[in-house]
Parts: sequence; structure tokens; C-alpha cells
Amino acid sequence: MATDIIIHDKKDNVGVVVIEKITPKQDCACWIMEDDSSTNIQSLDEIPLGHKIAMTDLNEGDTILKYGHDIGKVVKSIKKGEHVHVHNVKTKKW
Repeated sequence: MATDIIIHDKKDNVGVVVIEKITPKQDCACWIMEDDSSTNIQSLDEIPLGHKIAMTDLNEGDTILKYGHDIGKVVKSIKKGEHVHVHNVKTKKW
């Protein structure tokens, strides 16, 4: 099965879409780069190439981890499989 989503670090709670787009209810194959393992997730939203998908349920105030690093905070609760983007995550720098 081809990879739809890449997860860089086992601690990451988001993955990156690496195909043109993911459609709602699509079963997606995920590759975890850190240990060359795999997992699956079902998308709840349409998510374009390069955008993030939530790998777990995330609550307002939670930290987003990508590459094993803090890249922002959740400003609106996100369900596992939903699109993670500027409408529900903000940087902590501002």
C-alpha cells in the first residue's frame, strides 16, 4: 500500500499529507519515519497535499508536535482525522 501520510517522530500528534489530497472517510496509510513503522487513520475532512492531519484527539490549549518539536497550540478542539491548519492552531510565538 502506498503512503498517504508521513509522521516524522513517534511523539508527533500530527502527520503530513503526501498525496494530492485526502478525502473524507478515506482510510490512509501512515509511515512513521523515526522507526520505519506504519499505522492507519481514517480522515474526517478533505486535506490537501502538505497539510497536517490530527493523529489523536486534541483539546484547546494542547501542544502540536511535529518532528518531535512544539510547533503551536490548539485554539479549537480537533478530532482524530481532522484537518490541522490555521483555523484551529496558532503559533506560540505571537
